[in-house]
Amino acid sequence: MKKLILWTGLACSLLFGAAANANDEVQKLTQDPNQWVLQTGDYANTRYSKLDQINAGNVNKLQVAWTFSTGVLRGHEGAPIVVGDIMYVHSPFPNTVFALDLNDDGKIIWKYEPKQDPNVIPVMCCDTVNRGLAYADGKVFLHQADTTVVALDAKTGKVVWSVVNGDPKAGATNTATVMPVKDKVLVGISGGEFGVQCHVTAYDLKTGKLAWRAYSEGPDDQILFDPVKTTALGKPVGADSSLKTWQGDQWKTGGGCTWGWYSYDPATNLVYYGSGNPSTWNPKQRPGDNKWSMTIFARDADTGVAKWVYQMTPHDEWDYDGINEMVLVDQKIDGKDRNLLVHFDRNGFGYTLDRKTGELLVAEKYDPAVNWASKIDMDPKSATYGRPLVVAQYSTEQNGEDVNSKGICPAALGTKDQQPSAFSPRTGLFYVPTNHVCMDYEPFKVSYTPGQPYVGATLSMYPAPNSHGGMGNFIAWDATKGKIVWSLPEQFSVWSGALATAGDVVFYGTLEGYLKAVDAKTGKELYKFKTPSGIIGNVMTYTHKGKQYVAVLSGVGGWAGIGLAAGLTDPNAGLGAVGGYAALNSYTALGGQLTVFAVP
Repeated sequence: MKKLILWTGLACSLLFGAAANANDEVQKLTQDPNQWVLQTGDYANTRYSKLDQINAGNVNKLQVAWTFSTGVLRGHEGAPIVVGDIMYVHSPFPNTVFALDLNDDGKIIWKYEPKQDPNVIPVMCCDTVNRGLAYADGKVFLHQADTTVVALDAKTGKVVWSVVNGDPKAGATNTATVMPVKDKVLVGISGGEFGVQCHVTAYDLKTGKLAWRAYSEGPDDQILFDPVKTTALGKPVGADSSLKTWQGDQWKTGGGCTWGWYSYDPATNLVYYGSGNPSTWNPKQRPGDNKWSMTIFARDADTGVAKWVYQMTPHDEWDYDGINEMVLVDQKIDGKDRNLLVHFDRNGFGYTLDRKTGELLVAEKYDPAVNWASKIDMDPKSATYGRPLVVAQYSTEQNGEDVNSKGICPAALGTKDQQPSAFSPRTGLFYVPTNHVCMDYEPFKVSYTPGQPYVGATLSMYPAPNSHGGMGNFIAWDATKGKIVWSLPEQFSVWSGALATAGDVVFYGTLEGYLKAVDAKTGKELYKFKTPSGIIGNVMTYTHKGKQYVAVLSGVGGWAGIGLAAGLTDPNAGLGAVGGYAALNSYTALGGQLTVFAVP
């Protein structure tokens, strides 16, 4: 108990005192398992908690401790954060923020209600979700749907500064969280379906002043590449590495958006993230590799200059955004200790790279249904080294415009979308929420108009054939070998972020609304509870007054649940998801609730 009181005192002193370096402060706070100050749990994106009060032996006794309604009925992604004795909860559009007093039955200390133009809603691709808040330097940071980045005083909720990061009238919006790193806050942007030239931007933590901005495609001075020092698979990228892979000025409407997760390694001072699909979805209209869409970036946190890049899906033909989390772990490969980056891409391959150099170590399918490529070429001497070997039958480029390519696995929403995995250092395994979904994909010609959809493809989605009949699996993955250790079938895609704990329990949520707890070693189901709505939020944990709690947002929506969330009925609406997930209507309804659990 003394240790807990010391930690709580540290948290309070940090919460309301300015930090010389936000990175030092955030690092200390993320090392305290009693709190949860970043959406990712820590800078490494592991979503692992050292708490073990709730464990494999007693998790079956979990009960609801308390609940809180956000008052919004759309998709609830992300999770609450806890700093000291205060919990901060966010909602989808209009992105209301609540500060709740954990010492007073969750009493609302303050509420921030942004005034946003509702015209931003139709510009948001796949529901009005927001992946949550972050804390640093006595401030709570929110990136609103309309791209306004806001720093709120953590004690009072007053706006310390705000800055506009993009133009919704040109198609730019935001759904992502932010990442405070050192004296900066990193933010991304959405808009790949509207032809936005996307970027990552760093703002000064104290003032909101622009520090640097790095685009995903364009000339070297815009993408912050050094032609000699920036490498791809160990070789210098050379001058104009992006421009050479686009036709004319297409890079200006090239997409490559950055609406996913960010990681940071203090040892290398590098930030890691992925870029999304090139615009348009019709590959015939944009010849070339379309660099650097679909790419893992490692950038210097101070300057934004790229140290290395790796493009996973050159000349994307299926909308396989590369924005999923980059998890930083240290494990042995071939008997050698390696500093690794592990990434579960939408394209269905699980990648393991050396995070210092970008060397490609492992690339294997993490769903057996994946068929669009036979494998990733792992031969460094090959002309196609690091590239997927595309199966002609599933190439929408080769099949051509106005041709419906059928049976492509995975569907555009990927073997995994943004719903983050978790890693347990106790088992050495990754716990991955996945989609087991395939699609038909028909590209068509489309013209670019600022602020209008720039998609150029019609999709339909359905469960992977010749399988268990469901649309999802929850898997344990060995990233050193590229192998599934165990797999749990689910009726619908697992669209919730996972949590692994020192109690050898892994938590995740389902689209029907169940919070589930499984044994980290075997996958055996230990507990489940049905919350009021489908879960697309990410499970988190914290302690208060010496007691461990587990919390999750429920509120069906996101891309998979867009039909329910937005009341859509056309099977091809929601970029093909409405028809694929039509059965979800029979299992859950709209909601917007935080549910907090504890063992009595």
